[in-house]
Amino acid sequence: MRTPGFWLTQERTLLSRLLSPVAWLYSSIAARRLKKHPTQVSVPVICIGNFTAGGAGKTPTTIAICEMLKAKGEKPFFLSRGYGGTETGPTLVKPEHHTSQMVGDEPLILAKHAPVIISQDRIKGAEFAEAHGATVIIMDDGMQNPYLAKDLTIAVIDGQTGLGNGLSIPAGPLRMAMKHQWPLADIIFILGEGKAGQQIAETAIAKGKPVYAATVKPDQNTIEQLQQRPALAFAGIGRPEKFFNTLRDNGVRLIKGIPFPDHHDFTDAELNELLSEAQKLDVLLVTTEKDYIRLKSADLKAKITMLPVSLSFTGHKPDPLILDFILRKSHPES
Repeated sequence: MRTPGFWLTQERTLLSRLLSPVAWLYSSIAARRLKKHPTQVSVPVICIGNFTAGGAGKTPTTIAICEMLKAKGEKPFFLSRGYGGTETGPTLVKPEHHTSQMVGDEPLILAKHAPVIISQDRIKGAEFAEAHGATVIIMDDGMQNPYLAKDLTIAVIDGQTGLGNGLSIPAGPLRMAMKHQWPLADIIFILGEGKAGQQIAETAIAKGKPVYAATVKPDQNTIEQLQQRPALAFAGIGRPEKFFNTLRDNGVRLIKGIPFPDHHDFTDAELNELLSEAQKLDVLLVTTEKDYIRLKSADLKAKITMLPVSLSFTGHKPDPLILDFILRKSHPES
């Protein structure tokens, strides 16, 4: 599904108010799970999560943290539940063997940077990663998962939409009421500028939580290619319009943007239809890295431009002392 529009407006609509009783029940049940006693593993666990459902920029953030750890000489492993895939794990992702239908799209992107373990059971997945040589585990999502203990949790927030209307699913985007979620996060990353992000930053600082500002930047080489010709874009992510705006903001002449449901499993027929429309309009066909990695036909993929993105900090980078403190768990002698 795509993120409902009424979730993202700070003004609460009639529909959101009607759904509020169900949201209260959903939040209460989710919060009750937090009372479980988590299992601690011997290597540090860094969780990258968010307060809301939908895309906030967790994947580029996860990759950025991974690269920081690798630069320190660590051997990070990603831990994912493989949303949208059939594998239950624990399974080590092998890009030459696994497809997005088997392990999900995000793990295949993460596997370009470090080993990825798919596991519906987070504890078994963490133990599996440890047994295979991980010195630190980066858990992709799972901030609200109560079963595996985290040594550091980073909450990623879209600076433009923030917490939306401030209500829990299904009345709004929150995974549970914020009074239950604030204690889960150690550090806040605000991605992109916006009044909503500023308000969250102020609240986080008042609660004594470090806040870092960053942006998700598209690959400039690809952008330069796209600037040469008009483009037709398609995306099956939580907020397709965010991708379309990225293209426009970077000087791409976007003729049309076609949205699909989040994690959409594209058929060859759909891709041929998109390619046919692009050919008629004499434009380039472009999509996100997450969508591109879900495409099955190599011949069709060769005709589509993929736009990668990466995280860039706009101010000071996360204090290395914070990560060093966490990593002392692995290296108590240092």
